[in-house]
Amino acid sequence: MILVFDIGNTNMVLGIYEGKELKKSWRIKTDKDRTSDEYGIIVQSFFDKSGIDPHSFVDIIISSVVPNVMHAVENFCYKYCGIIPKIVGPGIKTGLNIKYDNPKQVGADRIVNAVAGIEKYKTPLIIVDFGTATTFCAISDKKEYLGGTIAPGIKISSDALFERASKLPRVELIKPGKVICKNTVESMQSGIIYGYVGLVEKIVSKMKKELKNKDVKVIATGGLANLIASETDAIDVVDSMLTLDGLRVIYEKNIDVEQKH
Repeated sequence: MILVFDIGNTNMVLGIYEGKELKKSWRIKTDKDRTSDEYGIIVQSFFDKSGIDPHSFVDIIISSVVPNVMHAVENFCYKYCGIIPKIVGPGIKTGLNIKYDNPKQVGADRIVNAVAGIEKYKTPLIIVDFGTATTFCAISDKKEYLGGTIAPGIKISSDALFERASKLPRVELIKPGKVICKNTVESMQSGIIYGYVGLVEKIVSKMKKELKNKDVKVIATGGLANLIASETDAIDVVDSMLTLDGLRVIYEKNIDVEQKH
C-alpha cells in the first residue's frame, strides 16, 4: 500500500492505494500552525478506525501548494510511518512536457491533475479544478501541458462579497433554482453560482477555440465541481479523485525508473 497526500490551501486529502485501487480517502483542514504530532493524532485516528497499520505503507508521495505545512507533514511521515516521502517537484519524473514559460511556476496540483487526465482520458483535455482558486489547464493532443487560466475560487468570491459589503450576509453555496430572486440570500446565491457557471462556460469555450480541436474533453475536479457541473454542459466528466489518481500514476513512473537503475 502507498499513502498519498494532496495538500491544498484550504484542505488536504489523503488516500491509500493498494495497486491501482483507492481503498480509503479522507479530507482534513490545512493548518500551517499544526505540528507533526497534531497531524499524527488526526491521521492515526483515521488509520485506527480503518484497521490500518501506518508502518504497512511501502511509500508515501505528496503534492503540495502550501510550503508552510511541509515540514510538519514530512516529519509526520517519518515519525509515524517510518518513511521519507517523495515530493512532487524538481527531480521527480512526471512524463509531462510542460510548455509554460517557466515550468517551475506551474503548481504541483496542476501537474498532478494533468498526469492523471492523460492517463485516464483521451487528449486533448481541459481540466478544471475547483479549489481555493479555480484553475483551467489545457492539454494538447500531443499530451503537452500548454498552460491555462487561474480564477478566484467560488468560496473566495462568496467570502469577499460578505466581507466587503457590510449589509450582505454570509451565505451557503447552494443553488436557489432561479435568477430573479426575491430575497437577499437567494439573490447572492444566484449571483455566485450562476455567475460562476458563466465564467466556466466562457473560459472553456475560449480554450476550445485556442486548442482548435472539437474533440476536447472537459474534466472537472475539486470540492465544488459537482455543484457547477450540474448547471452546465461545458463539463463532460466530474472526477473527484483525479488528483489522488495522479499521485499514484507519478509514483508508479518513479518506481519504474528506480527499478531500472
